[in-house]
Amino acid sequence: MTDLFALNGRNAIVTGGAQGIGEAIVLGLRDAGARVFICDVNPDTGRASAERHGVEFVTADVTDPDSVDAAFEHVVSAGGSVDVAVNNAGIVHNHPSEDLDPADWRRVMSVNLDGVFYSCRAAGKRMLAQGSGSIINTGSMSGHISNRPQPQSAYNAAKAGVIHLTKSLAGEWAARGVRVNSVSPGYVGTELTKRGLSNEEWRRSWIDGTPMNRVAEPGEIAPAVVFLASDASSYCTGTDLVVDGGYTVW
Repeated sequence: MTDLFALNGRNAIVTGGAQGIGEAIVLGLRDAGARVFICDVNPDTGRASAERHGVEFVTADVTDPDSVDAAFEHVVSAGGSVDVAVNNAGIVHNHPSEDLDPADWRRVMSVNLDGVFYSCRAAGKRMLAQGSGSIINTGSMSGHISNRPQPQSAYNAAKAGVIHLTKSLAGEWAARGVRVNSVSPGYVGTELTKRGLSNEEWRRSWIDGTPMNRVAEPGEIAPAVVFLASDASSYCTGTDLVVDGGYTVW
């Protein structure tokens, strides 16, 4: 049974893979046997992370479709195929909606939703040509519920879009051998949540609202991605796997 989770001989790319949840996913895929490419907008951070973990690096700005396409082409050129694509790059912006600058709204949408679409398109194009592949998008429990107490309408809307984009592509590509799923984390202890966790009101609300009474470690999200990347999930497509410590049950 454990052989179903092995990724030996497969090439995987992880956008936003240099730190946080992305870095944990890189380690999970690497340990499952995949040849992993960290894809990050920051070449210094990305290369350092790749060297530290014994994986490869390619730079891309997920808001630029040509840059994304070039990164995926690099993976194919280097490894012969792209078998797993984890579209994880994301940002958050907390601000009251009535005063939210349209430029900030657009920036969040550009990275969190447009970037996922561009990455799915680049992966899908190549996976459809080879007749197989697994795409995993990083959604969020925020795509299912409205967080409190912090205001983050742009982030929530973008993540809801990611979840439905995942379902749309899953239906479109399933018959041609490409699976598309998403993983939706709850609160995770990363740089992205550092500001919130340092705010006592926010931290208390987040933890009290989670039945498991804590935030996740990044390494607790990675196994869900490895499952969806592997043959263990061969009959799963269009699935959104929520890993939130029970936050969305209340």
